[in-house]
Amino acid sequence: MEYLNKIINIANVYIELGYWPSIKTSISIIIPKSNKKSYDIPKTFRLIVLLNTLGKLIEKVIGKKLQFQVLSKEFIHSCQLGGLKQHSTVDANIVLIYLIHVEWVKNYLTSILAFNVTQFFPSLNLLLLSLILNKVGFNSRVSHFFENYLVGRKTKYFWNNFSSSYFDINIGVGQGSALSSILSALYLSLIFHVFEKRLKILKIPVLVLYFVNNSLFIAQSKSLHISNSNLFCSYHIMSLLLDQFSLVIEHGKTKVFHFSRSHSIFNPPPLDLSLLGEPVFQPKENWKYLDFIFDWKLSFHQHVDFYTNKAISTIKSMKMLGNSSKGLISFQKHLLYRLYILLIVLYRFPL
Repeated sequence: MEYLNKIINIANVYIELGYWPSIKTSISIIIPKSNKKSYDIPKTFRLIVLLNTLGKLIEKVIGKKLQFQVLSKEFIHSCQLGGLKQHSTVDANIVLIYLIHVEWVKNYLTSILAFNVTQFFPSLNLLLLSLILNKVGFNSRVSHFFENYLVGRKTKYFWNNFSSSYFDINIGVGQGSALSSILSALYLSLIFHVFEKRLKILKIPVLVLYFVNNSLFIAQSKSLHISNSNLFCSYHIMSLLLDQFSLVIEHGKTKVFHFSRSHSIFNPPPLDLSLLGEPVFQPKENWKYLDFIFDWKLSFHQHVDFYTNKAISTIKSMKMLGNSSKGLISFQKHLLYRLYILLIVLYRFPL
């Protein structure tokens, strides 16, 4: 507790001074993604950013204080669940399932359009982020602190035995930082408030659900063609709006999915975005969102099958960890089973 109080005091001093010290350097480890046909484009690699340990602790303290103040001012849009304390992937999916069941009572179908933003964290405009922090109504010392915090950052890259010199990275917010989630949530809150007003003006009945970089448009109607029309308009409006904020939708990850209680053959129509220069999206039988596997009747059969098979294969591989003469003893395997295997089997069991 004594050390925690000292870290809190250090964080308070930094904010009072409006200054973030020279712990702005990081190390970025380049790791190739598995099962790729070729590795000739940057997207086939993943960056693991190693940050200063003390700096991460101080950032976590500042992040919690910032989040408390932001929520008390009610600046964050109600659709935002990601990047906030006490909001998990389970919460996001519980909200989605609740919305689906409520409309099923009215014999309404639910249509989902899921999309991501390309290079989200590095693409945030720092000048606009500073203006948003002032708009929220923070003390001027907080604004000055973040003006200093967001600049002067450097990183060096490691790939196998290769080590680069330090590069300036004065763009966006640092992915992996404890402050990135709340800063990105503040940045997007303005976009969602503007987007909501435009939908109201055009009378487009579409709900939005957002978790970190996973956004959903939810259209509910008795006609899938009407829902698709509403999704089309919403997608177009959001694309134009994000472009004004220097953000771009990653169209290759856009997906459409429909939910229905119908006991007959369910053959939903595709979502045609060709007028926007995008492809025609064909609904699939299953949809994976935040590691949940959905089917159109919400039976979760595929979800249960997937994680059950994953647990069984993991149990089989435990044979390599020891036998009767060497390796892990029975008690250790039992402990491993309870701490790891059960978590896989019961993954997202509350749903």
